[in-house]
Parts: sequence; C-alpha cells; structure tokens
Amino acid sequence: MSKQEEARVAVVTGAGSGIGRAVALGYAGVGIRTALIDRNEAALRETGALIREAGGSSGEYVLDLSDGGAIPAVIERIAADFGRIDILVNNAGLGIGKSPYELELDEWDYVLNTNLRGTFLCSRECAKAMRAVGGGAIVNIASTRAFMSEPHSEAYAASKGGIVSLTHALAASLGPDGITVNAISPGWIETGDYGKLTAADHAQHWSGRVGRPADIVRACLYLTERGNDFITGTNMTIDGGMTRKMIYVE
Repeated sequence: MSKQEEARVAVVTGAGSGIGRAVALGYAGVGIRTALIDRNEAALRETGALIREAGGSSGEYVLDLSDGGAIPAVIERIAADFGRIDILVNNAGLGIGKSPYELELDEWDYVLNTNLRGTFLCSRECAKAMRAVGGGAIVNIASTRAFMSEPHSEAYAASKGGIVSLTHALAASLGPDGITVNAISPGWIETGDYGKLTAADHAQHWSGRVGRPADIVRACLYLTERGNDFITGTNMTIDGGMTRKMIYVE
C-alpha cells in the first residue's frame, strides 16, 4: 500500500452487514483506513474484526442515524480520532413494508429520518472535515426503487428518490470546496445465500446474474479514486440491466 492511500480515511455507514460491510472491507483492502458506523454494535464489531484480521485499520462507532442530534458529535469524533476524513459512503438505510393506509406517521418519519436526513447530516458534517484537507468524495447509496416500485414501499421509495435529488444538490454546493458527490442506485444485490437463487432470478438480468456486494464495492472505489474529480452530481445505476429490460407476459 502507498503512503498516500494509507493516509486516507473513509467513513462507511451501515457497515455492520451487507453492502456496507463489503464496502468497508473493500476500502481496507486497498489500504484506506475505515471509520465504521452502524446501530448494531455486535455486527459493527464483527466488521472491524474482519478488517483487522486482514491487516487493515478501522474504528467502530455505534450510531442510530435516526437520531439526527447525535450525528455531528460522532463525525467530529471520527475526524479527531483519524485526523482527517476523505471519503464518505452513505450506505445505511431501511424500509418498512406496510400499506400506505396503515403506515404510521412515526414509521414514515423513522425511515425518512434514517435514510434521507441521515444522509444529509452525515454528508454535511463529513464535508466540514473534507474541506479542511482540501476536498473529498461522497457516495450516496440510493436504489433503483427511486425509479420503480412494488406496493407498500412508499417511505423507502421516497427516501431513495430524495437521496438522488440530494446528491446533485450537494454536488452543486460542495463542488467549490473540492468535494464530489455521486449516487449509486443498486438493483438486486444479493447479500444472503447466493446459491439459493434460481435460474429464473438470474434470467431477469441482461448480465445473466443477480448482483453481488462486490459489484457496488468496485463502483465506490472508482468514484472515490484520487484524481477522479470530474464525475460529480450523477447517479450510477448498477442493476445488471434489470430496470431497462422490457418484460412481456406470455
């Protein structure tokens, strides 16, 4: 690993499992120090242990992003602990699958506050640290659910659509400080038992397969490469072509 890469610091939210864990391990694998955020302390510690077992460096910070008032202090502590912040991946997110007739106001608020407000607050606080070191890169994990839906996913869809819009707004505001802001909209990314997927599952994709977390990791690494400062304000759909595939019922 180069001294330059070793000096960089990436903050990853939702790092306790799934895509977030894979992203954290991906950055650690190229020598970037990682600050891990998750509300699940046990899962968070497990990710940190995996990074250290692989020879990487990380710190763990337990935080529920629905608690907006707690976010600034945690980000400030990360900046103090590591000395800088260069990269932020806003991955943490959740959904509540309920009919819009039954979805409670506090449930709506919990999803929006975690997914959308949490993304904004983490971005704002990390941007302060990035500005102090001459710039950085933010990647927001949105979803193809920002553009297509199944029933009973209103809060989740609204939050992910908001993240796509927030991305280009932040790109406009933070660009003068040398900070790029981009979104990734994953499609079907299997974080469980990949072997249980069927041929029909894979056939829904032009790529011929369901996605894996590694597909998102590669995109995060690309968008946050040193010198990759011309890509900003955009959304990258990574779905194996699924959202472009025309489907007819025979």
